[in-house]
Amino acid sequence: QVQLVESGGGSVQGGGSLRLSCAASGFSFSNYIMAWFCQAPGKERDVVASITGSTGITYYLDSVKGRFTISRDNAKMTLYLHMNSLKPEDTAVYYCAAGRFLRAGPTRANDYNYWGQGTQVTVSS
Repeated sequence: QVQLVESGGGSVQGGGSLRLSCAASGFSFSNYIMAWFCQAPGKERDVVASITGSTGITYYLDSVKGRFTISRDNAKMTLYLHMNSLKPEDTAVYYCAAGRFLRAGPTRANDYNYWGQGTQVTVSS
């Protein structure tokens, strides 16, 4: 019944932009911290950005600060990641995740309760 469905991934050239979306259903969206994780081949699944449920406090991985913006629309139960100035090293599968009873900051994958299926982002030179 709980679903997180990502969309918006694709292939772009370096310097380009994408907007990822995550449509949520089946749980109390506004009470959950939402996050975007990335996982490149052979790498750990790392948090890219997160945003708290009601206060909107954000966290960003250092490498994406100033380039990515996380936002949410609680009425639409949708999470977004606006990705600008994309670099080849941003290439990864991006997952949205929902976590309860978490604080803003560098949370871990194991902290999250619900996960989407992932969407591929490929950035070419």
